[in-house]
Amino acid sequence: MTYQTMSAPSAIETVRSDIEAGAVVHLWLKSRAPNERAQVSVTIDGSDLTEVTTVQTEEFAFREIQIPRAGLMELRGHSPNTSISVAYAFNPGRVWDEGIRVLHHSVGNAPPDISYGYHFRPPFGWMNDPNGFGRFAGRVHLFYQHYPHSLRWNNMHWGHAVSEDYVNWRHLPVFLFPSNELSQRDDGRGGAFSGSAIPTGNDENGDFRIFFTEQVRDRKPEEQIQLTATGGDGLRANASSVVLPARPDGLGLTLDFRDPYVFLGPDGRWKMLLGSRDKAGGVILLYDTDDRHAAGDWTFVGILHRENRFGMTAAECPCIVPLGDIQDTETRWALIFGLLTSRDPSTGRRNMTNVTVGRFDGQNFHAEAEQELDFGSDAYAFQAFVDHAGPVGIAWLANWTDVSKKEDFPTAMTLPRKVVWDGSAVLTPPVDAVSGLRRARLDSQRLLARGERLALENGAVEIELDLARPGARFELLFEHPHMDVGVRLNEEGLEILFSDRGGKLSPRFIAASARPSTVRIFVDAGSIEVFADNGRWTGTKRLPSVAAVRSVQLLAEEGAIADARVWQLKL
Repeated sequence: MTYQTMSAPSAIETVRSDIEAGAVVHLWLKSRAPNERAQVSVTIDGSDLTEVTTVQTEEFAFREIQIPRAGLMELRGHSPNTSISVAYAFNPGRVWDEGIRVLHHSVGNAPPDISYGYHFRPPFGWMNDPNGFGRFAGRVHLFYQHYPHSLRWNNMHWGHAVSEDYVNWRHLPVFLFPSNELSQRDDGRGGAFSGSAIPTGNDENGDFRIFFTEQVRDRKPEEQIQLTATGGDGLRANASSVVLPARPDGLGLTLDFRDPYVFLGPDGRWKMLLGSRDKAGGVILLYDTDDRHAAGDWTFVGILHRENRFGMTAAECPCIVPLGDIQDTETRWALIFGLLTSRDPSTGRRNMTNVTVGRFDGQNFHAEAEQELDFGSDAYAFQAFVDHAGPVGIAWLANWTDVSKKEDFPTAMTLPRKVVWDGSAVLTPPVDAVSGLRRARLDSQRLLARGERLALENGAVEIELDLARPGARFELLFEHPHMDVGVRLNEEGLEILFSDRGGKLSPRFIAASARPSTVRIFVDAGSIEVFADNGRWTGTKRLPSVAAVRSVQLLAEEGAIADARVWQLKL
Protein backbone atom coordinates (compact mmCIF):
# COMPACT_ATOMS: atom_id res chain seq x y z
CA MET A 1 0.00 0.00 0.00
CA THR A 2 1.20 3.52 -0.80
CA TYR A 3 0.48 6.80 0.98
CA GLN A 4 1.66 10.11 -0.37
CA THR A 5 1.26 13.82 0.14
CA MET A 6 0.62 15.84 -3.01
CA SER A 7 3.06 18.56 -4.01
CA ALA A 8 2.50 21.90 -2.30
CA PRO A 9 5.15 24.64 -2.04
CA SER A 10 4.60 25.05 1.72
CA ALA A 11 4.45 21.33 2.60
CA ILE A 12 7.12 18.78 3.46
CA GLU A 13 6.50 15.96 1.01
CA THR A 14 6.33 12.45 2.42
CA VAL A 15 5.71 9.17 0.60
CA ARG A 16 5.08 5.94 2.52
CA SER A 17 4.79 2.55 0.88
CA ASP A 18 5.20 -1.12 1.71
CA ILE A 19 8.32 -2.25 -0.13
CA GLU A 20 9.91 -5.65 -0.74
CA ALA A 21 13.55 -6.66 -0.48
CA GLY A 22 15.40 -6.29 -3.78
CA ALA A 23 13.13 -3.57 -5.12
CA VAL A 24 14.51 -0.54 -6.92
CA VAL A 25 13.11 2.97 -6.47
CA HIS A 26 13.55 5.73 -9.05
CA LEU A 27 13.07 9.23 -7.70
CA TRP A 28 13.42 12.77 -9.07
CA LEU A 29 13.95 15.72 -6.72
CA LYS A 30 15.07 19.35 -6.82
CA SER A 31 15.49 22.34 -4.53
CA ARG A 32 12.91 25.10 -4.58
CA ALA A 33 15.41 27.69 -3.32
CA PRO A 34 18.77 28.79 -4.80
CA ASN A 35 21.82 27.79 -2.73
CA GLU A 36 19.71 25.36 -0.71
CA ARG A 37 20.22 21.61 -0.86
CA ALA A 38 17.23 19.35 -1.48
CA GLN A 39 17.29 16.24 0.70
CA VAL A 40 15.09 13.16 0.81
CA SER A 41 15.71 10.65 3.58
CA VAL A 42 14.84 7.00 3.02
CA THR A 43 13.87 4.83 5.96
CA ILE A 44 12.62 1.24 6.28
CA ASP A 45 10.42 0.59 9.34
CA GLY A 46 11.81 3.77 10.88
CA SER A 47 15.48 2.82 10.42
CA ASP A 48 17.66 5.03 8.24
CA LEU A 49 18.56 3.49 4.88
CA THR A 50 20.05 6.30 2.83
CA GLU A 51 19.65 9.93 1.83
CA VAL A 52 19.52 11.43 -1.64
CA THR A 53 20.36 15.08 -2.31
CA THR A 54 20.74 17.65 -5.06
CA VAL A 55 21.45 21.35 -5.38
CA GLN A 56 19.63 21.61 -8.71
CA THR A 57 16.87 24.21 -8.73
CA GLU A 58 15.81 24.39 -12.37
CA GLU A 59 15.31 20.72 -13.21
CA PHE A 60 14.62 17.60 -11.19
CA ALA A 61 17.64 15.35 -10.60
CA PHE A 62 17.32 11.57 -11.03
CA ARG A 63 18.34 9.18 -8.25
CA GLU A 64 18.17 5.38 -7.98
CA ILE A 65 17.74 3.64 -4.61
CA GLN A 66 18.34 -0.09 -3.95
CA ILE A 67 16.11 -1.58 -1.25
CA PRO A 68 17.94 -4.30 0.73
CA ARG A 69 15.12 -5.38 3.05
CA ALA A 70 11.34 -5.44 3.16
CA GLY A 71 9.22 -3.14 5.29
CA LEU A 72 7.40 0.17 5.36
CA MET A 73 9.48 2.61 3.33
CA GLU A 74 9.26 6.35 3.91
CA LEU A 75 10.61 8.98 1.53
CA ARG A 76 10.62 12.28 3.38
CA GLY A 77 11.75 15.70 2.24
CA HIS A 78 13.88 17.50 4.82
CA SER A 79 12.20 20.86 4.32
CA PRO A 80 9.63 22.66 2.16
CA ASN A 81 12.57 23.52 -0.13
CA THR A 82 12.65 19.90 -1.30
CA SER A 83 10.36 19.05 -4.19
CA ILE A 84 9.72 15.48 -5.40
CA SER A 85 8.38 15.12 -8.93
CA VAL A 86 8.09 11.36 -9.43
CA ALA A 87 8.86 8.21 -7.47
CA TYR A 88 8.16 4.66 -8.60
CA ALA A 89 9.30 1.19 -7.52
CA PHE A 90 9.83 -2.09 -9.33
CA ASN A 91 11.23 -5.56 -8.85
CA PRO A 92 13.92 -6.11 -11.53
CA GLY A 93 13.13 -9.82 -11.78
CA ARG A 94 9.39 -9.33 -12.26
CA VAL A 95 9.09 -5.90 -13.84
CA TRP A 96 8.45 -7.34 -17.30
CA ASP A 97 5.32 -9.05 -15.99
CA GLU A 98 4.27 -6.51 -13.35
CA GLY A 99 5.55 -3.15 -14.57
CA ILE A 100 6.42 -0.29 -12.24
CA ARG A 101 4.38 0.85 -9.24
CA VAL A 102 4.00 4.62 -9.10
CA LEU A 103 4.50 5.83 -5.54
CA HIS A 104 4.21 9.56 -6.09
CA HIS A 105 3.61 12.19 -8.72
CA SER A 106 2.99 15.88 -8.28
CA VAL A 107 -0.16 17.76 -9.21
CA GLY A 108 1.63 19.24 -12.22
CA ASN A 109 2.46 15.92 -13.88
CA ALA A 110 -0.57 13.86 -12.84
CA PRO A 111 -2.33 11.73 -15.47
CA PRO A 112 -6.02 12.34 -16.14
CA ASP A 113 -8.31 11.16 -13.35
CA ILE A 114 -10.51 8.75 -15.29
CA SER A 115 -11.91 5.42 -14.17
CA TYR A 116 -12.21 4.06 -17.73
CA GLY A 117 -10.24 4.53 -20.91
CA TYR A 118 -8.50 2.02 -23.14
CA HIS A 119 -5.94 4.08 -25.06
CA PHE A 120 -2.30 4.05 -24.03
CA ARG A 121 -1.34 6.94 -21.76
CA PRO A 122 1.85 7.58 -19.78
CA PRO A 123 1.71 7.03 -15.99
CA PHE A 124 2.75 10.67 -15.46
CA GLY A 125 3.96 13.65 -17.46
CA TRP A 126 3.94 14.61 -21.13
CA MET A 127 4.01 12.23 -24.12
CA ASN A 128 4.23 12.70 -27.87
CA ASP A 129 5.75 10.61 -30.71
CA PRO A 130 5.91 6.81 -30.52
CA ASN A 131 9.51 5.57 -30.83
CA GLY A 132 11.18 2.19 -31.17
CA PHE A 133 7.91 0.37 -31.83
CA GLY A 134 8.81 -3.30 -32.28
CA ARG A 135 8.81 -6.85 -30.96
CA PHE A 136 11.76 -8.09 -28.91
CA ALA A 137 11.89 -11.29 -26.83
CA GLY A 138 8.28 -12.02 -27.70
CA ARG A 139 6.94 -8.73 -26.33
CA VAL A 140 5.77 -5.65 -28.18
CA HIS A 141 7.78 -2.64 -26.99
CA LEU A 142 6.54 0.92 -27.22
CA PHE A 143 8.97 3.71 -26.45
CA TYR A 144 7.73 7.27 -26.64
CA GLN A 145 8.77 10.89 -26.37
CA HIS A 146 8.38 11.77 -22.72
CA TYR A 147 8.86 14.56 -20.22
CA PRO A 148 8.18 13.17 -16.73
CA HIS A 149 7.80 16.40 -14.75
CA SER A 150 4.99 18.30 -16.46
CA LEU A 151 2.08 17.91 -18.85
CA ARG A 152 3.90 20.25 -21.23
CA TRP A 153 6.64 19.48 -23.74
CA ASN A 154 10.20 19.98 -22.48
CA ASN A 155 13.61 18.26 -22.69
CA MET A 156 12.94 14.83 -24.09
CA HIS A 157 13.29 11.41 -22.48
CA TRP A 158 12.09 8.05 -23.79
CA GLY A 159 9.30 6.40 -21.81
CA HIS A 160 8.78 2.65 -22.18
CA ALA A 161 5.98 0.07 -22.03
CA VAL A 162 5.45 -3.53 -23.14
CA SER A 163 2.48 -5.60 -24.23
CA GLU A 164 1.61 -9.05 -25.56
CA ASP A 165 -1.47 -7.93 -27.50
CA TYR A 166 -1.01 -4.20 -28.35
CA VAL A 167 -3.90 -3.29 -26.03
CA ASN A 168 -2.91 -4.16 -22.45
CA TRP A 169 0.32 -2.32 -21.57
CA ARG A 170 2.68 -2.44 -18.61
CA HIS A 171 4.67 0.68 -17.81
CA LEU A 172 8.42 0.19 -17.41
CA PRO A 173 11.12 2.50 -16.00
CA VAL A 174 12.13 5.58 -18.02
CA PHE A 175 14.46 4.13 -20.65
CA LEU A 176 16.49 6.99 -22.14
CA PHE A 177 17.48 10.30 -20.58
CA PRO A 178 18.68 13.63 -22.00
CA SER A 179 22.40 14.33 -21.80
CA ASN A 180 23.79 15.48 -18.46
CA GLU A 181 24.06 19.01 -19.83
CA LEU A 182 20.38 19.14 -20.80
CA SER A 183 19.30 17.52 -17.53
CA GLN A 184 20.36 20.56 -15.51
CA ARG A 185 17.63 22.95 -16.66
CA ASP A 186 14.00 22.73 -17.75
CA ASP A 187 14.56 25.08 -20.69
CA GLY A 188 13.30 22.89 -23.54
CA ARG A 189 16.61 23.01 -25.40
CA GLY A 190 16.39 19.45 -26.67
CA GLY A 191 17.11 15.93 -25.50
CA ALA A 192 16.57 12.42 -26.85
CA PHE A 193 14.23 13.03 -29.77
CA SER A 194 12.35 10.52 -31.93
CA GLY A 195 13.83 7.35 -33.38
CA SER A 196 13.41 3.62 -33.82
CA ALA A 197 14.62 0.22 -32.64
CA ILE A 198 15.68 -3.01 -34.33
CA PRO A 199 16.42 -6.55 -33.10
CA THR A 200 20.16 -7.31 -33.19
CA GLY A 201 20.44 -10.92 -32.02
CA ASN A 202 18.56 -14.02 -31.07
CA ASP A 203 14.97 -12.99 -30.46
CA GLU A 204 14.84 -15.14 -27.32
CA ASN A 205 17.54 -12.91 -25.82
CA GLY A 206 15.63 -9.80 -26.79
CA ASP A 207 18.75 -7.93 -27.90
CA PHE A 208 17.90 -4.68 -29.62
CA ARG A 209 19.48 -1.41 -30.70
CA ILE A 210 17.87 2.02 -30.65
CA PHE A 211 18.50 5.03 -32.88
CA PHE A 212 17.49 8.56 -31.97
CA THR A 213 18.09 12.21 -32.74
CA GLU A 214 19.86 14.25 -30.11
CA GLN A 215 18.71 17.84 -30.35
CA VAL A 216 20.49 20.73 -28.67
CA ARG A 217 19.07 24.09 -29.66
CA ASP A 218 21.69 26.58 -30.94
CA ARG A 219 24.44 23.94 -30.97
CA LYS A 220 26.99 24.63 -33.72
CA PRO A 221 27.34 23.48 -36.41
CA GLU A 222 24.53 20.90 -36.00
CA GLU A 223 21.51 21.16 -33.74
CA GLN A 224 20.37 17.65 -34.63
CA ILE A 225 22.65 14.59 -34.85
CA GLN A 226 21.95 10.85 -34.86
CA LEU A 227 22.93 8.56 -31.99
CA THR A 228 22.63 4.85 -31.30
CA ALA A 229 22.70 2.66 -28.20
CA THR A 230 22.13 -0.97 -27.38
CA GLY A 231 19.15 -1.88 -25.25
CA GLY A 232 21.20 -2.86 -22.21
CA ASP A 233 19.09 -4.90 -19.82
CA GLY A 234 15.98 -3.71 -21.65
CA LEU A 235 15.11 -1.33 -18.83
CA ARG A 236 17.68 1.37 -19.51
CA ALA A 237 19.77 2.06 -22.61
CA ASN A 238 23.51 1.61 -22.54
CA ALA A 239 25.77 4.58 -23.28
CA SER A 240 25.05 6.09 -26.69
CA SER A 241 27.43 6.93 -29.51
CA VAL A 242 27.17 9.23 -32.51
CA VAL A 243 26.57 7.54 -35.87
CA LEU A 244 25.73 10.58 -38.03
CA PRO A 245 27.37 13.79 -36.77
CA ALA A 246 26.30 16.02 -39.69
CA ARG A 247 23.87 16.46 -42.54
CA PRO A 248 24.97 15.43 -46.03
CA ASP A 249 26.81 18.17 -47.89
CA GLY A 250 25.69 19.92 -51.05
CA LEU A 251 21.93 19.54 -50.74
CA GLY A 252 21.08 22.92 -49.22
CA LEU A 253 19.35 21.29 -46.25
CA THR A 254 18.15 23.29 -43.29
CA LEU A 255 19.09 22.30 -39.73
CA ASP A 256 16.18 19.81 -39.79
CA PHE A 257 17.83 16.36 -39.72
CA ARG A 258 15.96 13.95 -37.48
CA ASP A 259 13.81 10.93 -36.62
CA PRO A 260 15.99 7.97 -37.77
CA TYR A 261 13.88 5.00 -38.82
CA VAL A 262 15.99 1.86 -39.30
CA PHE A 263 14.72 -1.22 -41.13
CA LEU A 264 15.95 -4.19 -43.16
CA GLY A 265 15.93 -3.57 -46.91
CA PRO A 266 15.16 -6.08 -49.66
CA ASP A 267 18.91 -6.39 -50.35
CA GLY A 268 19.56 -7.62 -46.81
CA ARG A 269 21.25 -4.40 -45.68
CA TRP A 270 20.12 -2.15 -42.84
CA LYS A 271 18.58 1.11 -44.08
CA MET A 272 17.89 4.39 -42.30
CA LEU A 273 15.37 7.07 -43.22
CA LEU A 274 15.72 10.63 -41.92
CA GLY A 275 13.37 13.59 -42.22
CA SER A 276 14.68 16.95 -43.42
CA ARG A 277 13.86 19.92 -45.64
CA ASP A 278 15.37 22.26 -48.21
CA LYS A 279 14.13 25.46 -49.84
CA ALA A 280 11.56 23.54 -51.88
CA GLY A 281 9.96 21.60 -49.03
CA GLY A 282 10.31 18.30 -47.20
CA VAL A 283 12.82 15.62 -48.14
CA ILE A 284 13.40 12.08 -46.88
CA LEU A 285 17.02 10.96 -46.82
CA LEU A 286 18.22 7.36 -47.21
CA TYR A 287 21.34 5.85 -45.60
CA ASP A 288 22.51 2.25 -45.44
CA THR A 289 25.19 0.06 -43.90
CA ASP A 290 26.56 -3.46 -44.33
CA ASP A 291 27.29 -3.69 -40.60
CA ARG A 292 25.07 -6.60 -39.57
CA HIS A 293 24.48 -5.00 -36.16
CA ALA A 294 23.79 -1.56 -37.72
CA ALA A 295 26.21 -0.06 -35.21
CA GLY A 296 28.12 2.15 -37.64
CA ASP A 297 29.56 2.69 -41.14
CA TRP A 298 26.40 4.43 -42.33
CA THR A 299 26.66 5.79 -45.89
CA PHE A 300 24.43 8.40 -47.47
CA VAL A 301 22.60 6.91 -50.46
CA GLY A 302 20.54 9.91 -51.57
CA ILE A 303 17.16 11.61 -51.36
CA LEU A 304 14.54 8.87 -51.30
CA HIS A 305 11.47 11.08 -51.65
CA ARG A 306 10.43 14.70 -51.83
CA GLU A 307 7.16 16.43 -50.89
CA ASN A 308 6.29 20.13 -50.99
CA ARG A 309 2.49 20.33 -50.98
CA PHE A 310 0.22 22.26 -48.60
CA GLY A 311 2.94 24.69 -47.55
CA MET A 312 4.77 22.02 -45.57
CA THR A 313 8.27 22.54 -44.23
CA ALA A 314 10.04 19.40 -42.98
CA ALA A 315 9.13 15.78 -43.59
CA GLU A 316 8.85 14.33 -40.08
CA CYS A 317 8.95 10.84 -38.59
CA PRO A 318 9.32 8.90 -41.86
CA CYS A 319 8.81 5.15 -41.83
CA ILE A 320 8.48 2.53 -44.55
CA VAL A 321 7.08 -1.00 -44.42
CA PRO A 322 6.70 -3.72 -47.08
CA LEU A 323 3.13 -4.64 -47.94
CA GLY A 324 4.07 -8.19 -48.83
CA ASP A 325 7.07 -10.48 -49.13
CA ILE A 326 10.24 -8.41 -48.83
CA GLN A 327 12.01 -10.65 -51.37
CA ASP A 328 9.31 -10.24 -54.03
CA THR A 329 10.23 -7.49 -56.49
CA GLU A 330 6.50 -6.88 -57.09
CA THR A 331 5.87 -6.07 -53.42
CA ARG A 332 4.73 -2.54 -52.77
CA TRP A 333 6.12 -0.52 -49.86
CA ALA A 334 4.21 2.09 -47.86
CA LEU A 335 6.26 5.23 -47.14
CA ILE A 336 4.55 7.17 -44.33
CA PHE A 337 5.58 10.60 -43.04
CA GLY A 338 4.26 13.77 -41.44
CA LEU A 339 3.89 17.02 -43.38
CA LEU A 340 5.03 19.50 -40.74
CA THR A 341 3.15 22.86 -40.81
CA SER A 342 1.04 21.69 -43.77
CA ARG A 343 -2.41 23.19 -44.21
CA ASP A 344 -5.16 21.91 -46.47
CA PRO A 345 -6.90 25.06 -47.81
CA SER A 346 -10.10 23.17 -48.58
CA THR A 347 -10.63 21.94 -44.99
CA GLY A 348 -8.30 23.97 -42.75
CA ARG A 349 -6.67 20.81 -41.36
CA ARG A 350 -3.02 21.10 -40.30
CA ASN A 351 0.00 18.81 -40.04
CA MET A 352 -1.34 16.00 -42.17
CA THR A 353 0.28 12.60 -42.69
CA ASN A 354 0.87 11.07 -46.11
CA VAL A 355 1.16 7.48 -47.37
CA THR A 356 3.02 7.04 -50.65
CA VAL A 357 2.96 3.54 -52.16
CA GLY A 358 5.61 2.29 -54.53
CA ARG A 359 8.39 -0.18 -55.21
CA PHE A 360 11.65 -0.08 -53.27
CA ASP A 361 14.79 -1.94 -54.34
CA GLY A 362 16.98 -0.90 -51.44
CA GLN A 363 18.39 2.15 -53.21
CA ASN A 364 15.49 3.83 -54.98
CA PHE A 365 11.80 4.30 -54.24
CA HIS A 366 9.50 4.50 -57.26
CA ALA A 367 6.22 6.10 -56.16
CA GLU A 368 3.02 4.80 -57.77
CA ALA A 369 0.15 6.13 -55.65
CA GLU A 370 -0.49 8.24 -52.59
CA GLN A 371 -3.23 8.85 -50.07
CA GLU A 372 -3.77 10.49 -46.71
CA LEU A 373 -3.17 8.30 -43.68
CA ASP A 374 -5.92 9.81 -41.52
CA PHE A 375 -8.62 12.31 -42.45
CA GLY A 376 -8.96 13.42 -38.82
CA SER A 377 -5.29 14.51 -38.80
CA ASP A 378 -4.77 13.54 -35.14
CA ALA A 379 -2.74 10.41 -35.83
CA TYR A 380 0.67 12.05 -36.08
CA ALA A 381 4.22 10.63 -36.05
CA PHE A 382 2.90 7.23 -37.16
CA GLN A 383 5.48 4.45 -36.72
CA ALA A 384 5.13 0.87 -37.95
CA PHE A 385 7.11 -2.35 -38.02
CA VAL A 386 6.57 -5.79 -39.56
CA ASP A 387 5.23 -8.18 -36.93
CA HIS A 388 4.42 -11.87 -37.36
CA ALA A 389 1.13 -11.25 -39.21
CA GLY A 390 2.27 -8.16 -41.13
CA PRO A 391 2.90 -4.46 -40.54
CA VAL A 392 1.42 -2.81 -37.42
CA GLY A 393 1.63 0.89 -36.57
CA ILE A 394 0.68 3.37 -33.86
CA ALA A 395 0.57 7.18 -33.71
CA TRP A 396 0.42 10.10 -31.33
CA LEU A 397 -3.26 10.93 -30.83
CA ALA A 398 -2.79 14.68 -31.17
CA ASN A 399 -1.66 17.42 -33.51
CA TRP A 400 0.91 20.17 -32.92
CA THR A 401 -1.73 22.82 -33.67
CA ASP A 402 -3.41 21.87 -30.36
CA VAL A 403 -0.30 22.37 -28.25
CA SER A 404 -0.40 25.50 -26.12
CA LYS A 405 2.27 27.05 -23.92
CA LYS A 406 -0.47 28.16 -21.54
CA GLU A 407 -2.47 24.97 -21.24
CA ASP A 408 -1.67 21.53 -19.89
CA PHE A 409 -2.15 18.79 -22.45
CA PRO A 410 -2.86 15.16 -21.44
CA THR A 411 -2.02 12.92 -24.39
CA ALA A 412 -2.61 9.38 -25.63
CA MET A 413 -1.65 7.03 -28.45
CA THR A 414 -4.07 5.88 -31.14
CA LEU A 415 -5.36 2.35 -31.22
CA PRO A 416 -2.65 0.22 -32.88
CA ARG A 417 -3.48 -0.40 -36.54
CA LYS A 418 -2.63 -2.94 -39.17
CA VAL A 419 -1.18 -1.67 -42.45
CA VAL A 420 -2.70 -3.63 -45.35
CA TRP A 421 -2.50 -3.32 -49.14
CA ASP A 422 -5.72 -4.36 -50.90
CA GLY A 423 -4.33 -3.90 -54.40
CA SER A 424 -5.46 -0.32 -54.82
CA ALA A 425 -5.22 1.40 -51.41
CA VAL A 426 -3.59 1.15 -47.99
CA LEU A 427 -6.01 0.06 -45.26
CA THR A 428 -5.34 0.81 -41.57
CA PRO A 429 -7.92 -1.13 -39.51
CA PRO A 430 -7.41 -1.56 -35.76
CA VAL A 431 -5.55 -4.68 -34.64
CA ASP A 432 -7.73 -7.70 -33.92
CA ALA A 433 -7.05 -7.55 -30.18
CA VAL A 434 -9.24 -4.47 -29.74
CA SER A 435 -12.28 -6.76 -29.95
CA GLY A 436 -11.19 -8.07 -26.56
CA LEU A 437 -12.10 -4.69 -25.06
CA ARG A 438 -15.82 -5.45 -25.41
CA ARG A 439 -17.36 -5.88 -21.96
CA ALA A 440 -21.11 -5.47 -22.47
CA ARG A 441 -23.36 -5.30 -25.52
CA LEU A 442 -25.92 -2.50 -25.38
CA ASP A 443 -29.40 -2.38 -26.87
CA SER A 444 -28.71 -1.49 -30.49
CA GLN A 445 -32.45 -1.52 -31.28
CA ARG A 446 -32.80 1.67 -29.27
CA LEU A 447 -30.05 3.20 -31.39
CA LEU A 448 -31.86 2.16 -34.56
CA ALA A 449 -35.15 3.58 -33.35
CA ARG A 450 -35.37 6.92 -35.11
CA GLY A 451 -34.41 9.83 -32.89
CA GLU A 452 -33.97 7.85 -29.65
CA ARG A 453 -30.89 8.38 -27.50
CA LEU A 454 -28.98 5.39 -26.21
CA ALA A 455 -27.45 6.05 -22.79
CA LEU A 456 -23.84 4.99 -22.32
CA GLU A 457 -22.48 3.77 -19.00
CA ASN A 458 -19.21 5.62 -19.53
CA GLY A 459 -17.30 7.29 -22.35
CA ALA A 460 -15.70 4.10 -23.65
CA VAL A 461 -17.77 2.66 -26.48
CA GLU A 462 -17.53 0.94 -29.87
CA ILE A 463 -20.24 1.23 -32.51
CA GLU A 464 -20.45 -0.78 -35.73
CA LEU A 465 -22.82 0.26 -38.49
CA ASP A 466 -23.63 -1.88 -41.53
CA LEU A 467 -25.10 0.31 -44.27
CA ALA A 468 -27.83 -0.94 -46.57
CA ARG A 469 -25.90 0.45 -49.55
CA PRO A 470 -22.52 2.14 -50.01
CA GLY A 471 -22.66 5.78 -48.98
CA ALA A 472 -26.07 5.57 -47.29
CA ARG A 473 -26.60 8.83 -45.39
CA PHE A 474 -26.58 9.01 -41.59
CA GLU A 475 -25.57 11.17 -38.64
CA LEU A 476 -24.35 9.77 -35.36
CA LEU A 477 -24.46 12.42 -32.62
CA PHE A 478 -22.79 12.05 -29.21
CA GLU A 479 -23.85 13.92 -26.09
CA HIS A 480 -20.73 15.44 -24.55
CA PRO A 481 -20.72 18.01 -21.72
CA HIS A 482 -18.16 20.32 -23.32
CA MET A 483 -18.36 19.98 -27.10
CA ASP A 484 -20.37 18.83 -30.09
CA VAL A 485 -19.11 15.53 -31.51
CA GLY A 486 -20.48 13.25 -34.19
CA VAL A 487 -19.94 11.28 -37.38
CA ARG A 488 -21.73 12.06 -40.63
CA LEU A 489 -21.88 10.37 -44.03
CA ASN A 490 -23.48 12.13 -47.01
CA GLU A 491 -22.76 12.95 -50.64
CA GLU A 492 -19.71 15.02 -49.63
CA GLY A 493 -18.05 12.11 -47.85
CA LEU A 494 -17.41 10.70 -44.38
CA GLU A 495 -16.85 13.37 -41.71
CA ILE A 496 -16.04 13.65 -38.02
CA LEU A 497 -18.14 16.51 -36.66
CA PHE A 498 -16.44 18.61 -34.01
CA SER A 499 -17.03 21.96 -32.32
CA ASP A 500 -15.75 23.08 -28.93
CA ARG A 501 -18.62 25.60 -28.63
CA GLY A 502 -16.12 28.40 -28.23
CA GLY A 503 -17.14 30.21 -31.40
CA LYS A 504 -13.88 29.42 -33.17
CA LEU A 505 -14.34 27.88 -36.62
CA SER A 506 -13.05 24.31 -36.60
CA PRO A 507 -11.42 22.62 -39.60
CA ARG A 508 -13.48 20.05 -41.45
CA PHE A 509 -12.33 16.51 -40.74
CA ILE A 510 -13.64 14.81 -43.87
CA ALA A 511 -12.74 11.98 -46.21
CA ALA A 512 -14.08 13.60 -49.35
CA SER A 513 -16.21 11.39 -51.62
CA ALA A 514 -15.89 8.35 -49.34
CA ARG A 515 -18.77 5.91 -49.83
CA PRO A 516 -18.21 3.09 -47.33
CA SER A 517 -20.47 0.14 -46.61
CA THR A 518 -19.37 -0.36 -42.99
CA VAL A 519 -18.33 2.16 -40.34
CA ARG A 520 -16.68 1.26 -37.04
CA ILE A 521 -16.37 4.00 -34.39
CA PHE A 522 -14.39 4.02 -31.15
CA VAL A 523 -15.01 6.72 -28.54
CA ASP A 524 -12.85 7.06 -25.44
CA ALA A 525 -11.86 9.68 -22.89
CA GLY A 526 -10.51 12.45 -25.09
CA SER A 527 -10.79 10.85 -28.53
CA ILE A 528 -12.88 9.49 -31.37
CA GLU A 529 -11.56 7.12 -34.07
CA VAL A 530 -13.45 6.11 -37.20
CA PHE A 531 -12.61 3.11 -39.42
CA ALA A 532 -14.69 2.71 -42.58
CA ASP A 533 -14.56 -0.31 -44.89
CA ASN A 534 -11.87 -2.05 -42.82
CA GLY A 535 -9.75 1.07 -42.54
CA ARG A 536 -9.93 2.20 -46.16
CA TRP A 537 -10.89 5.55 -44.66
CA THR A 538 -9.57 6.17 -41.14
CA GLY A 539 -10.15 9.33 -39.12
CA THR A 540 -8.85 10.27 -35.67
CA LYS A 541 -9.78 13.34 -33.65
CA ARG A 542 -8.47 14.33 -30.26
CA LEU A 543 -11.17 15.77 -28.00
CA PRO A 544 -9.78 18.51 -25.71
CA SER A 545 -11.51 17.04 -22.65
CA VAL A 546 -11.48 13.65 -20.96
CA ALA A 547 -15.10 14.03 -19.84
CA ALA A 548 -17.30 11.05 -20.71
CA VAL A 549 -19.68 10.90 -23.64
CA ARG A 550 -23.13 10.35 -22.07
CA SER A 551 -25.31 9.08 -24.88
CA VAL A 552 -25.54 8.59 -28.64
CA GLN A 553 -28.29 9.28 -31.18
CA LEU A 554 -28.54 7.93 -34.74
CA LEU A 555 -30.31 9.92 -37.46
CA ALA A 556 -30.66 8.21 -40.83
CA GLU A 557 -32.91 7.81 -43.82
CA GLU A 558 -35.38 4.97 -43.44
CA GLY A 559 -33.74 1.71 -44.47
CA ALA A 560 -30.22 3.24 -44.65
CA ILE A 561 -28.83 1.19 -41.74
CA ALA A 562 -28.94 -2.58 -42.17
CA ASP A 563 -27.61 -3.34 -38.68
CA ALA A 564 -25.93 -1.71 -35.70
CA ARG A 565 -23.93 -3.12 -32.80
CA VAL A 566 -22.85 -1.21 -29.68
CA TRP A 567 -20.44 -2.29 -26.95
CA GLN A 568 -19.23 -0.73 -23.75
CA LEU A 569 -15.46 -1.11 -23.65
CA LYS A 570 -13.01 -1.52 -20.79
CA LEU A 571 -9.43 -2.65 -20.35
